[in-house]
Amino acid sequence: MRKKGILFASLAVILSGLLTGCGGQSQTKADNVIQVGTNAEFPPFEFQEGNGEISGFDAELIRAIGKAVGMEVQITHMGFDAIFEGLSRDKVDVGVAAITITDDRKQTVDFTAPYFDAKQYILVPKNSNIKTLKELKGKKIGVQAATTGEAVVQGVFGKTYEGIKAYDETPSAINDLQIGRLDAVVVDSAVVVEFNKKLGEGKFNMVEDTSLPVEQYGMAVKKGNKDMLNKLNEGLKKVKENGEYDKIYQKYFGDHK
Repeated sequence: MRKKGILFASLAVILSGLLTGCGGQSQTKADNVIQVGTNAEFPPFEFQEGNGEISGFDAELIRAIGKAVGMEVQITHMGFDAIFEGLSRDKVDVGVAAITITDDRKQTVDFTAPYFDAKQYILVPKNSNIKTLKELKGKKIGVQAATTGEAVVQGVFGKTYEGIKAYDETPSAINDLQIGRLDAVVVDSAVVVEFNKKLGEGKFNMVEDTSLPVEQYGMAVKKGNKDMLNKLNEGLKKVKENGEYDKIYQKYFGDHK
C-alpha cells in the first residue's frame, strides 16, 4: 500500500509539473499578444482589404508599435461602440479607431499620448454655399453615431435637433449624401479627404469651419491598465524616433495636415 501510494504521489507530482509547464507556456504566449479592437469602416484610418485583412493608418501604426515593444498584434473588426464594451469586458486590450480623446471618454478608458491631430470637416454638394456649421440650421446632417462629429453637431444645434441623422458607419452617410437624402455630412478631416478622392474631386465641397476645435486621437485601454498603457506609449515613442511613424503617415496622408 505504501509503495503504491508513493508511486501515485510521484505520478501526481510529474503530471502537476507538466500541466504547470503547459500553462506557463500558454500564459507567456497570451501575454505577448495585443488584442486590438477597431471599426474597419473608417478609411484611411482603418478598412478591410478584399481578403478581409484590416489595413489603414491606425492598423499599420499599432502593428509598428507592437513590433517596437516585441509583441504580436491581432486586430478585430467591431462596431465603434463595441470597442469600449470590449475594453470594459477584457475582450480586447486596446481600442484603435481614430478615437478622439475627450473628457467624457476619460471617465471610462485611459488614453495613450496623442498620435494624430484632426478636425471636423463638412462635406456638401458642389453647388452648396455653406461655409460654417451654423449655416446648416434646418438642414439634414449625417454623422457617425457616438463620434465627435455627432457631438459637434449636437453642440451647435442641440441633442434634440431633428435634422441630425446618426449612422453606424460613415460610408452609409456619404452614400445618402450622394443620393440627396442629406444636405451635409460632418466627419473627421482626413476621412473627408479620402472619400472626396473616391467620389471624384469636383463633385463635393470640403468645408473647414475654423470655429471648430482641433481634436487629438489616442489609443484607448481599460481604465487602470497601466501596464498596457506604458507599453503602447513606449512603442509610440520608439516609432516616432526611428522614423516609422513619418513613413506610415506619408503613405496615407502625404503632406495633408
